[in-house]
Amino acid sequence: MSHRRTMLAALSAAGLALAVVAAPAVATAAPGKPGQPRYSAGADGAGDPYFPLAGNGGIDLQHIDLDLDYTPPAPEPAPLEGQLDGVATIDLRATQDLDRFNLDLRGLTVHRVTVGGKPMAFTQTENELVITPRPKLKAGQGSQVVVEYGGTTTQPRDIDDELYGWVTTRDGAMVVSEPDGAATWFPVSDHPSDKASYDFEITVPDGLVAVANGTLADQSTNDGRTTWTWHAPDQMAAYLATASVGDYTLNRYTTPDGLEIIDAVDPALPASASASLALAPEMIAFFEDRFGPYPFVAYGAIVDDDSVGYALETQTRSFFSRRASEGTAAHELAHQWMGDQVSPGRWADIWLNEGWASYASWMWSEEQGRATAQTNFDEVMSTPADDEFWSLVVADPQPHGLFAGAVYDRGAATLHALRVKIGDDAFFELAKEWVERFGGGTATTADFTALAEEVSGTQLDAFFQTWLYAPEKPTTW
Repeated sequence: MSHRRTMLAALSAAGLALAVVAAPAVATAAPGKPGQPRYSAGADGAGDPYFPLAGNGGIDLQHIDLDLDYTPPAPEPAPLEGQLDGVATIDLRATQDLDRFNLDLRGLTVHRVTVGGKPMAFTQTENELVITPRPKLKAGQGSQVVVEYGGTTTQPRDIDDELYGWVTTRDGAMVVSEPDGAATWFPVSDHPSDKASYDFEITVPDGLVAVANGTLADQSTNDGRTTWTWHAPDQMAAYLATASVGDYTLNRYTTPDGLEIIDAVDPALPASASASLALAPEMIAFFEDRFGPYPFVAYGAIVDDDSVGYALETQTRSFFSRRASEGTAAHELAHQWMGDQVSPGRWADIWLNEGWASYASWMWSEEQGRATAQTNFDEVMSTPADDEFWSLVVADPQPHGLFAGAVYDRGAATLHALRVKIGDDAFFELAKEWVERFGGGTATTADFTALAEEVSGTQLDAFFQTWLYAPEKPTTW
């Protein structure tokens, strides 16, 4: 994400109205019998201390198929409210013996749930869909869960009053969900530690374009409504999924290496708003030299004339509010390796997303003959030692500091200082090995520091303590 804002405490359901249904009593394990499983409820969160209810325990998502039907708001003065109806078909695997499990969902009402084709009992709380499968699920067992749901969409906001999730607009919706806004538009285990592949069928009024991740598989129109089908076979964290709807023009082309690029640009914007997108093939080649092969089936962008006030690295289709500047375009593209392919194991590790993407934009600037990485580093280090910029703990910024400027700039400065310390050969070997080793999953700060020592053959405890954990300006390292 390229914006800088203070946001996000552990629960982010602000701005969403939902009738609360009483949660069932906590289940207890069945009496033990030799050779037979003991069943219990899956946890209502993935264990991330920043967002206790994000994600779910006891399940591992495999694939999600979303069949969405969306009608945007009527023209003013009608309320800014859309109507979203969905069927989520979720293939998952039980990771423990389950007599109950949760999915994250906020602001929408579930009408029916089936597990293995059979209707199942369920309840909803403000943040959770609680499903009681019968028969119970054994550890390792795969199952298909179908959730029929829907409701009115508005403009959900996090605790700091920032737009995110399914953000309703007059001509459609901007769908940008970092860190836990995916639950505002479909049932999911909404934490990066539980990735899945996706398919999308999004039906909207004829004349509008629905844009999701991956490749465009089909487009068909019947009875005044058009269904857009997108296929995203790569593993993806829920917050990186999108289903943005608008008055877009689709531009499709391929890079010299044959990678498909699909850009969706609002024609109401001036050409200058999306001019930097033409640099994508050159940028991809540049980052492939430094990070390894581009990791997904396609790339592209969405540039909307409405605004959430930031850009986001939605996987394979970066999102930009009103303008995709060259620096921001480089930042979001670099995230495809650093943040999307390798995602944070915990939200405290977000500097690995934003530090790498910011440093990548420094490197791109240098490649284009503008400010060098060293110049940008020197600018960061010119910040006075008593500035509050240095008080943030980069490797543990707390929920309200996830998108603070220090996470971006101090994260990038950390990487530049590391590059100078261990040398270019080891640094870029580290970058490629990071993506190769942890690609398709998640990794933590501890993983990164250990790999840096392994690749460089250098003991780096003091270095990382100074740059990532000390709430003060580095002076020696």
